[in-house]
Amino acid sequence: MATTLDCTMSVPPSLKVGEPVQLRFQLTNPTAQPLFVLNWNTPLEGLFNNYLQVTRNGTDIPYRGPMFKRGAPEADAYVSVPAGKSVEASVEVSLAYDFTQPGHYRLAFRNELLDVTPNQAEVPHPLERFQPMTVKCPAVETTIVSP
Repeated sequence: MATTLDCTMSVPPSLKVGEPVQLRFQLTNPTAQPLFVLNWNTPLEGLFNNYLQVTRNGTDIPYRGPMFKRGAPEADAYVSVPAGKSVEASVEVSLAYDFTQPGHYRLAFRNELLDVTPNQAEVPHPLERFQPMTVKCPAVETTIVSP
């Protein structure tokens, strides 16, 4: 697929131990046509899989959230990203990763959207017809300090 999506994330630059860690995730469609994105394994769906790499002072933090097994998607699992517009979502990543220790944290999106199509009439794709898309989403960082 010759189309692309731009991806950005943000978190507060500094938080105290015990405060929620809200990650804001945004996909922007710079093309002249709408794109339809399967929200699975992205913050657009919530925290239902391990789609982030989280480290504290360079050490991986394991994912402790739910892991969904899935069949074929329904049409409502797709998010429309209009031409020239953005969609965004926020998730509290501290519900699925351990942010209880002070330190420097880095959060990186694993960079793959499972299925993206410009044709709404094709939504939902059966699993064997998924059209994955790699997106470059710069990692974000925060520092957690003692209260």
